[in-house]
Amino acid sequence: MTENERAARTLKHVLQKPGNGSCADCGADNPECGSCSLGVFICLSCSGVHRSIPDLGKVKLLRLSHWEDSEVQFMSERGNDAMNAVYEAALPVYYYKPTHRDCQVLKEQWIRVKYERQEFMENGKKLIYEDESRDGMLMKRGRDNGQFLNRRFILSLRDGTLKYYTKLDAKEPKAVIKVDTINACFQPDKIGNPNGLQITYLRDNITRNIFIYHDSSRVSRRDTHTHTHTLIHTHTHTHEARSVLIDMELVCVSSDVFLQQTEGFKKRWFTLDHRRLMYFRDPLDAFAKGEVFLGHRDHGYHVTIGLPAGTHYNGTWQYGITIETPDRSFLFTCETDMEQKDWMSHFNAVMNTRMSPQEYTVEAYFKHKH
Repeated sequence: MTENERAARTLKHVLQKPGNGSCADCGADNPECGSCSLGVFICLSCSGVHRSIPDLGKVKLLRLSHWEDSEVQFMSERGNDAMNAVYEAALPVYYYKPTHRDCQVLKEQWIRVKYERQEFMENGKKLIYEDESRDGMLMKRGRDNGQFLNRRFILSLRDGTLKYYTKLDAKEPKAVIKVDTINACFQPDKIGNPNGLQITYLRDNITRNIFIYHDSSRVSRRDTHTHTHTLIHTHTHTHEARSVLIDMELVCVSSDVFLQQTEGFKKRWFTLDHRRLMYFRDPLDAFAKGEVFLGHRDHGYHVTIGLPAGTHYNGTWQYGITIETPDRSFLFTCETDMEQKDWMSHFNAVMNTRMSPQEYTVEAYFKHKH
């Protein structure tokens, strides 16, 4: 047996240890690379970021590269679980850790924060995301003309609000948004900017979207986590804070995709924000054309694959979904079976989750409105 064959055999054994079977940074299955600088196993996508950071640049392919015995021993003594316990020791509950399904800019910022700046290694250290307020300029898309214009935003932990002003020296804000109604997610493809951010909030119990970006990806990501930290501090109980995080992850993971909805199956853009399923004519619309409330299945909410017998529809979107509520049924079709399964997974997750007292109030509002 050659030296390289022996190294490959040992690495294969090390990969079978708990935690090493997925990327240490984004969770992708079957990592193809190893960081000889850190002792972690990572995917090809994350390896490119590692190579771009001077102190982390020593990355090798597990199958094709030549591994020294000392490097194999180094990987064996460390591994993903052990090193994540070091580099993520003080990871805040509000910090969104990207997955392999997220955009590259999110993963790059995560890797740099985690290893290059080492922000989560020290317990008790106050992070920049935990400042009680943030005040700065962001590019915001205008509701009517669609142009992105410079606007001043102020996020306050003490007031629990996000305000924005049309001018730097404006005395009165254009809008005052309660933080506990906000959800936020990165939407680079949708907005057309690598640092694009969508903020969804409630005003008079109506969902509103605003779209913003900053030229610096670091600023955009920092603002998102500052907002999430503020959001969690407006809730007094841990389980409420966790429910907020589930909301945010749901929007980030499912993103928004096209479904065709009944009304003659017109093509509409849908966004799922926890229990609110909203549809828009255009992905960048400020207000939804309609909303469907998704309650718990014990109260008459169900989702099934397929459409009722006899349903007629045109086009190639053949993958149907039927949502039943206590008042009516909603019919949708997806373009692919993968999208159908993805939406079904999220719908079932929502309907299997017990409703909070606040959500019963929202349900009552929807029933009164219709």
